[in-house]
Amino acid sequence: MSTMPKISVVVCTYNRADYIVDAMESLYRQSLDKQYYEVIIVNNNSSDNTTSICDAYIAAHPDASFQFLNEPKQGASFARNTGAALSKSPLLCFMDDDAIAAPDYLERIVSFFDQHADAIGLGGRIIPRYIPSEPAWMSYYVSSLVGNFDYAQEVTLFKPGKYPLESNMIVRKAYFIRVNGFNTALPGVAGTLRIGGEGKEFFFKLQALGGNIYYNPSICVEHVVEVKKLTPEYMYRIASGIGRGEQVRVKAIGRMAYYKKIIEYFFKLGASVVLGILYTLQGNPAKAKPVIQFRIDALKGLFDSRTTV
Repeated sequence: MSTMPKISVVVCTYNRADYIVDAMESLYRQSLDKQYYEVIIVNNNSSDNTTSICDAYIAAHPDASFQFLNEPKQGASFARNTGAALSKSPLLCFMDDDAIAAPDYLERIVSFFDQHADAIGLGGRIIPRYIPSEPAWMSYYVSSLVGNFDYAQEVTLFKPGKYPLESNMIVRKAYFIRVNGFNTALPGVAGTLRIGGEGKEFFFKLQALGGNIYYNPSICVEHVVEVKKLTPEYMYRIASGIGRGEQVRVKAIGRMAYYKKIIEYFFKLGASVVLGILYTLQGNPAKAKPVIQFRIDALKGLFDSRTTV
């Protein structure tokens, strides 16, 4: 009789053939006994050789519980929901296809939920792994666009309005089902268009249930960032996607919520200008423009009429 897994890791992948094996390898080499976890790779219409690479890796590692399947509806929310529906464990862990889990990642997660019966959700630290190195223009205020996340120095509850980032988020499956998973009106990346904020909306729904969502900095992944891909066009796609996602999310609440969000975004744009001036005065002019551009691009997304895919 096979042992029921304690945790299921869902990795949705889209054209990451160069990095998906590193993600899978990090999950294969976990300190948690392999009988206690499963890994579900959901291919979301990749046009590269992701399928053959994943099939070969899984065939070469029959001692681990790896599954590979396809989700034809484009977008991370669709892919994550499909993977979650196939999972067999009470805990769902979502990790990106270009992330690398620490060796004790899953063991720490399982132990945390064993010790915190009140926890319905959990997030951990995400450390950018810049290839080849962190660019001079990168700053704390822009690094969240490439997955940098370090909420607190010790285990703590997320404050209202704060939440885990998508590359390192865990939830009890029972609560995932209660909130109907990820909102597919916020699919994430859908072709060339990005409508983000799916993780934010998901955790806001969980917080509305009244359960506790924790942050634990020792539950850690690295997130690969190819610096050559950090073009203005790429950064615009990410930042504007945040704005589009917020437009969809707040309009679902009501027209007044949308107007309030517009005011908030203009305030943040003003604050970014002040921050840019400070960076320049401190002798870091390279950091000034990206901070301001981030807020301009997010504001453009907030007004963008393209919010359906």
